[in-house]
Amino acid sequence: MAALTWHNFEDIALALMEQFPHIDPLTVRFTDLHQWVTELSDFKDDPDHSNEGILEAIQMAWFEEWKDLPGAEGA
Repeated sequence: MAALTWHNFEDIALALMEQFPHIDPLTVRFTDLHQWVTELSDFKDDPDHSNEGILEAIQMAWFEEWKDLPGAEGA
């Protein structure tokens, strides 16, 4: 996988879904989301270059993927 930056919303969402398949993304606090993104092995961006809008976009992209999983509350 190519290096991830804050603007790779979809790719980050897929990586988070693989790492945390049983977590409803809408229950994740932005502080935790920020930490989880920066801890992804392919993440190569500056941790300080995120903001609420970026984290929300990642969270919503993750939710869109997660809600279609079997057993997800949104499924």
